[in-house]
Amino acid sequence: MAAWRLAFAVPLLLAVTAGMFALAQASPFDPVRQYLGDRAVVTDPAVVERIRANWGIDRPVLEQYATWLGNLLRGDLGDSRSLHLPVAQVIAERLPWTLLATSAAIVLMLAGSLVAGALAAWRRGSWLDRVIVGGAFANEAAPVFWLGLLAIWVFAVKLAWLPAGGLTDAASTAVEVGDVAAHMVLPVTVLAVSQSSWLVLYVRESVVGTLREDFVTGARARGLRERTVLVRHALRSALLPFLTLLGARVPELVTGAILVETVFSWPGVASASVHAALSADFPLLAALTLLGTLAVVGGNLLADAAYTVADPRVRVLGVG
Repeated sequence: MAAWRLAFAVPLLLAVTAGMFALAQASPFDPVRQYLGDRAVVTDPAVVERIRANWGIDRPVLEQYATWLGNLLRGDLGDSRSLHLPVAQVIAERLPWTLLATSAAIVLMLAGSLVAGALAAWRRGSWLDRVIVGGAFANEAAPVFWLGLLAIWVFAVKLAWLPAGGLTDAASTAVEVGDVAAHMVLPVTVLAVSQSSWLVLYVRESVVGTLREDFVTGARARGLRERTVLVRHALRSALLPFLTLLGARVPELVTGAILVETVFSWPGVASASVHAALSADFPLLAALTLLGTLAVVGGNLLADAAYTVADPRVRVLGVG
């Protein structure tokens, strides 16, 4: 399965990169004018053309694509035109912070959603169930950036409990664990909450259906405690399809990370993609788009592999 998925990823990545170049060619934004800013009005046209020649964007698009692809295969991602740094260095500096925030958000999302969904299923029809389900639907309808701005207004502006954004305080001269942890609370919580609605509703419906199964009835008949029946029997069996579903939600998680990092000024690769798009910084944007595609492919592969390990019947039936 892994070999098949990896083989399929090659043409997919080629299609994504070709699409990026086609969109860049059709874009009305001139990267040279974006690079020069206000100076573009007074810059000699000969200088503008010289910059185009140095960047290679005066050549046919197929030639540009072939050159970029060849450099990519050699490990050369080019230089960021807006940050004036090698693209590989930009990714290396920012990727750990994105992985840190996203990993913490996933753990928080899973823990909170499993508890909330299981409680709603256990108390189906009660006021607790209605509050959890209603809150999940309301949260699903709320834009991620709106949740981020609301969290800043409440916890940073009104209550002054937490910093509004950034990685450390402006007066800090070094990156300290405690400072980073305090700045992580809001973006991690907002990202986790924004992605948890679908999981809460899925867990609830799945557990409600599993609680009607014969093996759950048998477990109750054997005198097991209700908590044991819920956690070790109903919830465990209901979560197998969730592994595949989690992999399918990776694109939404990537999108949420982009918005959250932008709102909270978190120095990750997701916010760098917004900066690259606004600056028409194609080398950086192309590399980050490729990285996002790899994250989606890898997330789906890991989810399917985890499902195969969790349920041996998949291997027996040959579904995997």
